[in-house]
Amino acid sequence: MNTEQFLEIFKEINSAVLIEIGVVIALAMAIIWCSQKLLPLLAEHLHGKQRLFVLALIPTVRVLVFVFAIIWIVPLIIEPTARNMVAILGAAGLAIGFALKDYVSSIIAGVVAVYEVPYRPGDWISVDGTYGEVKHIGMRAVEIVTPDDTVVFIPHLKLWSNLIHNANNGGPSLMCVVDFYLHPEHDANQVKHLLEDVALTSPYVQLAKPIVVVANEEPWGTRYRLKAYPIDPRQQFQFMTDLTARGKTCLRALPVNFAQLSPEHAVQPAPY
Repeated sequence: MNTEQFLEIFKEINSAVLIEIGVVIALAMAIIWCSQKLLPLLAEHLHGKQRLFVLALIPTVRVLVFVFAIIWIVPLIIEPTARNMVAILGAAGLAIGFALKDYVSSIIAGVVAVYEVPYRPGDWISVDGTYGEVKHIGMRAVEIVTPDDTVVFIPHLKLWSNLIHNANNGGPSLMCVVDFYLHPEHDANQVKHLLEDVALTSPYVQLAKPIVVVANEEPWGTRYRLKAYPIDPRQQFQFMTDLTARGKTCLRALPVNFAQLSPEHAVQPAPY
């Protein structure tokens, strides 16, 4: 398309057209401003789902007003011929396709997820440090609920470049790990057997699965990792709390001293 053909797309702009465009823009901005002021005031007098519905209308109204303004203004500037419309729609389609490339990629990744099954409803997964239970798998994103009861939507696009940690992988078994840090002067075998008994006597433990205690000597003391499985993955936090509370009580009764970690050792990765 040369310069003359490009200029033929546009109408002749006169003062009346400019005034009409200005009025449309001003009217659109006024409606958006009013919706952002009045709808929150209305929502304050409502409760429950009605309040949330009214608040959700704020961005919807803004988008609708923007779309109607574009539909009104475009014919004032561009000659609505078949050739012009094809050219405009082609350019708009290219721009929209570029803008939505991540959305399309997420949809494709969602199709891949149906066959590879990296997660299912009921699985406990961790993506980019966000951990929670999978509640729903949509075309674009997976919905998880964190232990703090926060709903997080993770695009399937993460499949291409991120590690997906699946704690139970579609099964009823999920390993829980509880750490204990002790002063090195103690009977390691006695502590090991005590922690095994703590897990065995928990009301949440799944007895069909193994209970393992791993000890590791560190410069500041001895680190114990108690590994066991709750009856239901949803009980993992009650289970870990129970093991921690009763484990500390039993260790104090031996007695043993807990290690005092220095700041550089306070946070460290779990290598096993």
